[in-house]
Amino acid sequence: MSAVNAKTQVSRRRFLQGVGVTMALPWMESVPVWGSAPVTPGGTPAAFPKRFAALFMACGINSHHWWAKGAGSDMVLGKSLEPMEPLKTKMNFISGLFNKNATGVGIHPGQTGNLLSGAALQKGAELKGGISVDQVLANTVGQETVQPSMVLGCEQPITGYHETNFSMAYSSHISWQNSTSPVPMEVYPSLAFDSLFDNRGSKRNQSILDRVKDQTEDLKREVSTADKAKLEEYLTSVRELEKRAAAMRAEKNSADAKGPQAITMKRPENGLPEDIREHMKLMCDILALGFQIDKTRIATLLLCRDISGLFYPFLGVRAAHHSASHYDLNDDYHRITRYYVSQLAYLATRLDAMKEGDGTVLDHSCLLFLSNMWSGSRHDSTKLPILMAGGLGGTIKTGRVLYFNGRADSERKLCSLYLSILDGMGVKLDRFGDADTRLAGI
Repeated sequence: MSAVNAKTQVSRRRFLQGVGVTMALPWMESVPVWGSAPVTPGGTPAAFPKRFAALFMACGINSHHWWAKGAGSDMVLGKSLEPMEPLKTKMNFISGLFNKNATGVGIHPGQTGNLLSGAALQKGAELKGGISVDQVLANTVGQETVQPSMVLGCEQPITGYHETNFSMAYSSHISWQNSTSPVPMEVYPSLAFDSLFDNRGSKRNQSILDRVKDQTEDLKREVSTADKAKLEEYLTSVRELEKRAAAMRAEKNSADAKGPQAITMKRPENGLPEDIREHMKLMCDILALGFQIDKTRIATLLLCRDISGLFYPFLGVRAAHHSASHYDLNDDYHRITRYYVSQLAYLATRLDAMKEGDGTVLDHSCLLFLSNMWSGSRHDSTKLPILMAGGLGGTIKTGRVLYFNGRADSERKLCSLYLSILDGMGVKLDRFGDADTRLAGI
């Protein structure tokens, strides 16, 4: 971290240190060292950090109920989007964008592995695509934090080859560190939680909050009543996550004892939550915590992989995700679509409850929710379903419905959206993927 960035960081928050652990605290009002707005070395106010996260749902959506119209508080949402109703003034609905190199190449892997890169993918045994937008940010913005990026998943990757002769690695990963290597994805909530703190070796058995207890008590005596309440809320959320992660870690250790084969299964009996609802909620909570304490500013969350085998008995749906997507216009797939939108809504709501100056962590973030195709029954990727939440520090106007349908292909490139997001994050590129222009109106 540069001296400038280090100074800005210290002015923005305080760190608690204990036995082998350092915890960054959320922004607070009442302590002068970080209570006023951040200030640069030149004395001018510095913006709060901007964050980016991409959330992925595979195999398209139910297009009958995937629509929005109007603007701001008057925006009307289709049934599948209703979980975003409380946040519609802080979201954008985008329709009509596409990824040229994911069309005309065959179904599934060729439509997925380049979703965040826009690169042409190579068939056969050798992987070749392009760096994803999150990792471009990890290599730049991410260097200002301890953890450049967080790459999470709720379903294990799969290996082998699809009938189209594309590697299934393309179906299993959306984050790519270069043209030939996906970023390893963490699917165990316990290990994802550990990555936020110094939780190696025997320290995993020690409570993080116990290790910083003395400093925490001292801090409580310094801060205002309002900040004390904020601190208590934050510490409670860490404690709850710690307990839930500890349970998952115990299951993981049980799986480890059975040998390597037990933990390389697609859905191990031990080591992962049995209920996908708990798994997804845990990963959203961990991502939110990572943003709140500024351990990382860049994340991807693969809620399900392409050709997903996840089941949803709690939705009354009998078919697995991929099979259900082949009947994408029926009510079963609407319920699945709505459930995934609710994950975005849950994460956005968590971030919006985290106050940061006059705004919230969500106001300073960009959450991008997207799928690799529009229709699962037709494997149609000529346009993609996209939702965005958060204003990225005022660089993105929200509460809008943006339709690019019917425009020239050159005006509806997904990578043009990425260039606009990169701009908002302070990363200026002449070109990314197949785009050299920003998305108009974003």
